Amino acid sequence: MLNNQDFALLRAKSLGGSDIGAVLGVSKYRSAVDVWMEKTGKEVSVRDSLPLRFGQFAESFVASEYALATGFSLATHDAAVIHAQYEYMHGHIDRFILNGDTPLIDEDGRLTASRILECKTANPFAQSDWGDPGSDQVPLSYLVQCVWYMMLTNIDRTDLAVLFGNADFRIYEITRDLELEQMVLERAVSFWENHVLTDIPPAATSESDYKTLFGKSTVSKSVEAPAETCELIKKLKSLNEQIESYEQEVSSIKQSIMGQMQDAEVLTFHGQTLATWKAPKPSLRLDAKRLSEEHPDLAHQYQVPIQNSRRLVIKGLS
Repeated sequence: MLNNQDFALLRAKSLGGSDIGAVLGVSKYRSAVDVWMEKTGKEVSVRDSLPLRFGQFAESFVASEYALATGFSLATHDAAVIHAQYEYMHGHIDRFILNGDTPLIDEDGRLTASRILECKTANPFAQSDWGDPGSDQVPLSYLVQCVWYMMLTNIDRTDLAVLFGNADFRIYEITRDLELEQMVLERAVSFWENHVLTDIPPAATSESDYKTLFGKSTVSKSVEAPAETCELIKKLKSLNEQIESYEQEVSSIKQSIMGQMQDAEVLTFHGQTLATWKAPKPSLRLDAKRLSEEHPDLAHQYQVPIQNSRRLVIKGLS
């Protein structure tokens, strides 16, 4: 079922392909709590970064490279694809791979594409996260995104084309797995019905999640800790002492290397660079103290209050 809807509104009111990895806990960049905050209107994050912008810019290039490598004809479709049963599930597909000369949409409004094409760019240093070209060994967040799109479109195969840097182009082949698809669907339905509609957050899985959910404290509120928490605090203290010991050892090794290098910028061994020790290029910073002293009225115009985040301080046991 295809609908032309405003993308921003659709993203805020439904689950899309870029959300499902976070909902399932396999995204490196977002969590289920982040998605819940967005879908319940508590926080709408602006997803904007250089890698994201480059990925959007390079999508057409990756698609053209795929067409060049395979000889297939591609089609774009700006409308979102909506799940036939769950209207809060949607997807925006990068490209559809045409089935010969058949139009993408038939007379009954149904998709006729033979495959889906997903276009990605990736850091060359992340190649170890990917398997051999032609396999389905891709990062889990991308895999479940492809599963999501095949579920929405009822298409049985997705080709995932990825460009690493500017020199390594690969195509991965992902076929429809109905068992995996059902698991993804059930988790998505559970997330929406048990968390978004009820306004109950999913379980926190990171320090960031806890800071998001409990960013503000209740002044003077205190809670009594169970005995188990006391044991955890003892363990945390022991781990911190081990970390401090390792940090001292690291510092000692660095001092030894610095002592060998002295005023040299480069340390080598048989022509191989082992370490460098040199100052970075100078950078500029605003001298806020001087500005406040010499132009207090001007400085006051640009001062804004900053709400500091909560900080966990472990006191330990006496």
